[in-house]
Amino acid sequence: MGQEDAVSFEGQLRRDEKPKDRISGLISRQFYWLRKLIEELHWSFVSSVVILYGINQGMSLGLSRISTQYYMKDEQKLQPSEAQVYVGIIQLPWVVKPLWGLLTDTLPILGYRRRPYFILGGFIGVVAMLSLSINQNLHLALALLCLMAGSAGVAIADVTIDACVTENSISHPSLASDMQSLCGLSSSVGQLFGYAISGFLVHLIGSKGVFGVLSIPAGLVILVGMMTREAHVHNVAYKRASQKFMDAGKAMWMALKCENVWRPCIYMYISLALSLHIHEGMFYWYTDAKDGPSFSKEMVGSISSVGAVGSLLGVLLYQNAFKNHPFRGVLFWTQLLYGASGLVDLILVSRVNLRFGIPDYVVVVSDAAFSHMIGRLKWMPLLVLSSKLCPSGIEGTFFALLMSIDHIGMLTASWGGGLLLHAFDVTRTQFDNLWIVIVIRSILRVLPVFILFLIPSSDPNASILPSEMLKSKKGDDMLENQNMEMAPLVSSVDQHLVDT
Repeated sequence: MGQEDAVSFEGQLRRDEKPKDRISGLISRQFYWLRKLIEELHWSFVSSVVILYGINQGMSLGLSRISTQYYMKDEQKLQPSEAQVYVGIIQLPWVVKPLWGLLTDTLPILGYRRRPYFILGGFIGVVAMLSLSINQNLHLALALLCLMAGSAGVAIADVTIDACVTENSISHPSLASDMQSLCGLSSSVGQLFGYAISGFLVHLIGSKGVFGVLSIPAGLVILVGMMTREAHVHNVAYKRASQKFMDAGKAMWMALKCENVWRPCIYMYISLALSLHIHEGMFYWYTDAKDGPSFSKEMVGSISSVGAVGSLLGVLLYQNAFKNHPFRGVLFWTQLLYGASGLVDLILVSRVNLRFGIPDYVVVVSDAAFSHMIGRLKWMPLLVLSSKLCPSGIEGTFFALLMSIDHIGMLTASWGGGLLLHAFDVTRTQFDNLWIVIVIRSILRVLPVFILFLIPSSDPNASILPSEMLKSKKGDDMLENQNMEMAPLVSSVDQHLVDT
C-alpha cells in the first residue's frame, strides 16, 4: 500500500462515516479504522497485538507495578532509593532484547520463527509468577530473580510481536503509524483496566496474590503462539546458526553506521536517560510521609488508572491529530510540556495546593492524566521512527536493538533517579529534600530539545532508510532467505556506505 493508497484510505474513512455528532463520529471512525486494519493485516495479527500489548503488557503492567511497589515496601522493607534501583534491575531482560530478536530472526524452532518464541515467553512468565505467589518469605535475591524471569517472558513475547509489526510496517509502509497506534491504544486500554483493579486486588489478596493472577496473561501468550499464522520453514540448517548470528550482527552494525540510523538512536537514548525516574520516592511519600496524603492501596491504583486514561488520550491525539506532523515538531513541544508537567509534583510536595483548598487527590490525578498523555505523545513518534529504521531481513532483531537502546536509557533514568534520591537522603521516613529532586528532574527533562537536530525532518509517512536496505524477496518460498540470509543485506549496506 503506497502513499496514494493511504490518501484513499483516509478519504474512504471520511466518506463512509456520517456522524450525527462529534462523539459518535469519533467512535465510528475508530471502528472503521480497526476494521480496515483487520482487512489489510488479518484478524489473527490484530488479535495478537491486542493480547500481547493490551493484556500481557498493558494490563500486566498495571497489576505488576502496584503489586511490586507494595511487595518491595511491605514484604522486603526496602528504602525508596533501593526500590528504585531494583526496579531498574528487574527490567534488565529488556536491555538484551537484541538477543531475543536474533533468536527469532535467525533460529527457527521446529520450522517456525515466531510461534515457538511466543510459547516460550508465556511459559517462562507463568512459572515465574506462580513461584512468586506460592513461596513464603522469599529471599530478596530469589524474588528479584523471579521478577526478572517474569520480565524476560514479557520481553521475549514483546520482541516477537515487534518483529511481526515491523514486517508489516515494511510491507505496508503507509500503515506503520496505524499499527503503532493500535499497539499504543491496546497498551493504554490494558493499563487502564489493570491499574483500575490493581489497588483493590492488592487490598483483597495481597501483592503475592496479584502475582498469581499475573500468570493468566502469561498463559494467553501461549495461546497467541498457537494461533499465529506463519509459513513453515523447510530444511532449516541449524548447523549454520553461528554463521547466521555473525551475519545478523554484521548487518546490524552496518545499519547502525548509516547516518539516518545512528543520529536518532543517540537522541532516543539521551532523551530517555535524562528523564530521571523518582516514582518510588513519590510512592513512599504518597503512602508513608507524616505530612503527606497517606493514600490507600485503592487510591494509589485509581491514580494510576487515571494516568492510563491520559496515556490513552495521548494515543488518540497522536492517531487523529499528530501522526502526519514532522517528528521534530511533535517532539519539541512534548519535551517542553513533559518538563513542565514534572513541576506539578513540586506543588504537591510543598503543600501549596492545600493553601488554596485544592485536595491532594485532585492535584495527583490531574498530574497523572496530563503527564501520561504528554509522555505517550512523546513516545509515539519515537516508536514510529524506530519501525522505519529497520532494514529488511532483520526486522525483529534491529527493532529489538532500537528498543534495547530505549530500555538502556530507561535503566539509566531509573538508576540515576535512585542515586538522586539517595544523594539527597530521601528515605522511608525522611522527605525534606524531595522537592530538590523534583526540580532537578524537571530541568533535565527539557534538555533534549537542544539535540532535536538529530531527528529526521522528513515526512513521517515517507521511508527513511535507503531503498537498498528495504529490499525484500516476496513469496512464501523465499521466506527463509528473506529473513535469515544476511549476506545480501550486508553487501547492499556496504555498497550504500561506499556510495555516500
